[in-house]
Amino acid sequence: MKKTKLIRCALCAAVLAAFGLVGCEKLDLYSIDAPADLQSRIDSIAASKPDTGDTTYVTISTAIVGAEDNSSGWWTAFSDYFTIPTNKLLHLEFINHGSGVNNWNNWNLCVCNVANRSAADYKEYFVLRSDAYGWGGGMAAEGYAYDSKMISQNYPDTDGDGDIWNDFRTTMQGARVSLDIDHSATGNVYVTATAVGTNGITLVETYQQPVSSTADIVAFLVADGSYFEMKKAYLIPSKVTVIEDVSPVSITVEGAPAFVELGNTNFWGDATATVTYADGSSAQVDSSDISFNVIPDMTTLGKKTVVVAYSKTKQGAYGKAVSTFYTLEVTNPVVSLEVTTLPNITTYYYYNSDPILFNTAGIVVTATYSDGTKGIIPTGNLQFGKIPAATGSQSVVITYVGATKTVTTTCPVTLVKGVSQVGATDFSSGWWTAFSADYTVASGSSKTFTMYCYSDNLANWHSPCTILRKADKTEYAVVRMDNFGWGSGYSTATLTSDWNWDKFQSNINGSKVVITVTNNGNNTADVLYNVTYANGETHFQKYAGVTVDSSDLNCALVTEESYLVIVQ
Repeated sequence: MKKTKLIRCALCAAVLAAFGLVGCEKLDLYSIDAPADLQSRIDSIAASKPDTGDTTYVTISTAIVGAEDNSSGWWTAFSDYFTIPTNKLLHLEFINHGSGVNNWNNWNLCVCNVANRSAADYKEYFVLRSDAYGWGGGMAAEGYAYDSKMISQNYPDTDGDGDIWNDFRTTMQGARVSLDIDHSATGNVYVTATAVGTNGITLVETYQQPVSSTADIVAFLVADGSYFEMKKAYLIPSKVTVIEDVSPVSITVEGAPAFVELGNTNFWGDATATVTYADGSSAQVDSSDISFNVIPDMTTLGKKTVVVAYSKTKQGAYGKAVSTFYTLEVTNPVVSLEVTTLPNITTYYYYNSDPILFNTAGIVVTATYSDGTKGIIPTGNLQFGKIPAATGSQSVVITYVGATKTVTTTCPVTLVKGVSQVGATDFSSGWWTAFSADYTVASGSSKTFTMYCYSDNLANWHSPCTILRKADKTEYAVVRMDNFGWGSGYSTATLTSDWNWDKFQSNINGSKVVITVTNNGNNTADVLYNVTYANGETHFQKYAGVTVDSSDLNCALVTEESYLVIVQ
């Protein structure tokens, strides 16, 4: 005979159904002699709610997140907001469903600072995808940096074909996911995602990064060609009260001056130092915590070596130091500048009246020193003015601020006015905020746009996107220049391209982009990007067979942290 402690009245209901007992509220201990499945059911009910002594159950308002046909595009369908105070762990359980087409057509987790995506002060700590990928957000500027190296996963190659991702997509279909987001009072968040597939495979993904140790953090799920059946949400005390300290294993220096004028003793300049720790994480460290084991003699000309050391652990205790070095040259004062190689972009297309950011790629500026010698000055040591927004020949002012004097020169450029512009000239346009007009594409016809894209080059998607939609703005699909898209019609598309992904991001700025949208007349459409980089290199991106209604097809352009000047 088994004896079971009754801890919640809900269990009594199960027992009453089987035994006709009464007085549940007074019952502390009961005995049953019953089939194992009944005992198992009672045990599972008891285990379904944690007995921590400090559990707060959260009401779930949005039981189904995303369209159940997996048609929800990125950033269109969201779960409830779940606020996580410091020293609390949020536990979520849900059934994951996805289209099965792409790895990212599953759950996505966003952790942010406030429970309002439209708030002026809304900023993200990070977005974590179920396929062990993610990115950081605006909270990085406040010292809470995203670090992809902190993602871990155990995803197996179950069919032995050398590809874990086809197995991942299969396991995630209908998987029950438990997601723990632990907001430790140590000033870190720890995420553990456990997915148990209907095939019996268990997938575990983890991530951690710094967050505020005092302010609440907020978590919510995002669908992307996927939907979730929300089952459970509760808060329990954090499981992390102490973090094991780790030592630094390496240090790197970026942005150190390549040369310094005689008379200037600042050999560090605007350099930054990044330390990597034994747990794989990395962080930029304050220059006041750096020691210089070899200090160069800045009173004589010539090449100098600077040895940089750092000796603090991740938690700030002193220990064994790590070091690196860089070199610079002490030169005579600069007396004049000359542009000896023009930049890659010398013709700019514009439409708005805002001054234009100058692209320095390819430019070579040569200095003449006080002793008559010459040398190339790195662009990081120069200041570049903006380009006036006016048709014709213009000049960009280039300035060098030396130890004894400031010298300038100019670079000639030519401006040509376009017919319209999408996005802000200073790259400030956020996602889904800057659009072109809508253009009708009649059945059996094509619409072609020729434009120049100017980008901050900080992400692949800071480039043009094409929206295919009805006249009432119901979307068929959104297809980006970088081989990615979403929408109800996107799943039928065939994608082809010839990008070199090692060079794509760094070459967006100044590219000529020709986009052709073709209405095939058979309820499909094609989108073709023909791209010419500023250096003359050409590439293409094509989406064939996007499902549309050929009798009602419009298209428009949208961009993010970049701008498009349409010339025809």
